[in-house]
Amino acid sequence: MNAKKRYYSANEFFRNKFSDRIIKIPVDAGFTCPTRDGKISYGGCIFCSERGSGDFAGNRTKTITEQFYEMKEKMSKKWKSGKYMIYFQAFTNTYADTETLRNKYEEAASLENVCAISVATRPDCIDDEIISLLKEINSKIYLCVELGFQTSNEKTAEFLNRGYKNEVFLSCVKKLKENNIDVIAHVIIGLPHETETDILNTISYAANSGIDGIKLQLLHILANTPLADIYEKEKFHILTEKEYVDIIVKCIEHLPPHIVIHRITGDGSRSLLIEPKWSLDKKRVLNDINKTFVEKNTYQGACYIEKKGV
Repeated sequence: MNAKKRYYSANEFFRNKFSDRIIKIPVDAGFTCPTRDGKISYGGCIFCSERGSGDFAGNRTKTITEQFYEMKEKMSKKWKSGKYMIYFQAFTNTYADTETLRNKYEEAASLENVCAISVATRPDCIDDEIISLLKEINSKIYLCVELGFQTSNEKTAEFLNRGYKNEVFLSCVKKLKENNIDVIAHVIIGLPHETETDILNTISYAANSGIDGIKLQLLHILANTPLADIYEKEKFHILTEKEYVDIIVKCIEHLPPHIVIHRITGDGSRSLLIEPKWSLDKKRVLNDINKTFVEKNTYQGACYIEKKGV
């Protein structure tokens, strides 16, 4: 970890690995999810948008190549140079036959100045055949897998319509790591009725599962989701900005120094976001988090305790 930083950021990780800025290009490869098509259930995870958490991804009616060049052009206004990572973001990106997946991944890997691929998926949608494919792609280009975990509280997971038990997550991480594939876990902070203890239990569970990186995502209530309907009726507590900043710092204190922090807040589509509105000022939130680290004179791993056999 860079001594100037209070936590091990993705920017630092990628600069060390590729000696350049890495620009993520989110794409929609046209998949769906087993909690949407009836294999497990319908409706998807209750927090997930109609675009399968791919609200900022490209147009699914276009090829990966077409999406790449369109998104690259948009991002060139912010970043003038760098290497690219294709981020298979929307829906479940291992939820297809291996031939279809191989074609999508290889198309992405062949694009100009692309040095990495990130595959967002579910741990119950990765079997041995898919792991073999991921290993094959990873031998040609850097590939990491992002697993939607959200919480270690099984009761909350059922409420979210996650559709799998914690042991499925652990088993998937183990198999991916046995094949030298980097794994990033997605965790949501501020889920309905979860306490600080619940959140820190999730952080501990994820930290000791064998993952390489983590995304800490603020709960967003988005229009046209089951969660929005629940919130309309129940009005459960939404974290204030200060509550969120404080718990994020505690979460990072409980993560070991080697785990890469790929996200500490998140972006909600302005047109869909119902709550929390304060999250729209992302720069202020990030500044407040960094300021709190300095004020507390703390850092990633300050409270980490290794646990064997989570």
